[in-house]
Amino acid sequence: MSTTPTTRLILETLLPHLKVAAAYARFLQPKIAALPAKEQGKNFFAAALTDADVAIQNMVEVVLLGSFPEIRFFGEEYESSRNTKYFRATELGLQGDYLVTLDPIDGTKFYMDGHSNYQIILSILNADDFEAVVAISPGENVYFYAFRGEGTFKGTLQMNLEACTLLQITSPKPAILLGWGMNAIAPLLKDNYQVIDIATDYSSEIQIPNLNGILSGDLSGAVIRAGKFIDGAALAFLAKEAGYLVTTLDGSTLPPLYTCKNYSLPGLIVAASKSVHQDLLSATQSLLV
Repeated sequence: MSTTPTTRLILETLLPHLKVAAAYARFLQPKIAALPAKEQGKNFFAAALTDADVAIQNMVEVVLLGSFPEIRFFGEEYESSRNTKYFRATELGLQGDYLVTLDPIDGTKFYMDGHSNYQIILSILNADDFEAVVAISPGENVYFYAFRGEGTFKGTLQMNLEACTLLQITSPKPAILLGWGMNAIAPLLKDNYQVIDIATDYSSEIQIPNLNGILSGDLSGAVIRAGKFIDGAALAFLAKEAGYLVTTLDGSTLPPLYTCKNYSLPGLIVAASKSVHQDLLSATQSLLV
């Protein structure tokens, strides 16, 4: 009878391979050529698909199937993968039956345009909440990870898990990132914050903070319309473990994952302090009334 591997064992097994994937992504970035874009409406970030996305997911799938053949797995590029059909399941299971998720290149548009703040995000989900997340930034030689209830840790790609140090963000910049479709609240925040609207402020020439700017201290907060398990929700988990406040857009606590649909939490507010959270909540309330 098989036993469920621990979250630490899963992460320790995958981390060396994720570091190889990071080196591959870094090498390939200046050479990358886009594959045909995915159909995702007008969101050009979600529409970008590169060779690196597919190759990194294939690599992780091979390691998972070889190391933990009974694990559940959902990767962003499941439609392009030839391995999806070999996993026992791609959706959340019962408590204790973990689902591993992967965003092979989060911030694909950043990646394609030569910016450094793209990342590889791998998560381990339980039925109710995240159990662990690792977010690797190949272009910045850094990674962050967290296990539920143990804080968020930071290290270089040369470090193993034990060598990383507890992340402490003491004075984040007074900047707020607004995710796709949240630009309507910008006027309510601009007097007190530098407001970065991902849809209108993105530039292929000048790098702006991505959502992972929460972990580097480049952002005091963020508001996103939906927290997809593979990226936004995973980064919010890292922020929460680092001491940030994370709620839904109406200020409620996050719902259990098993109540969510389409591998996504509802809209999220991520804030470095109670005062920042109150400012963001007041602004978002104007959209909900």
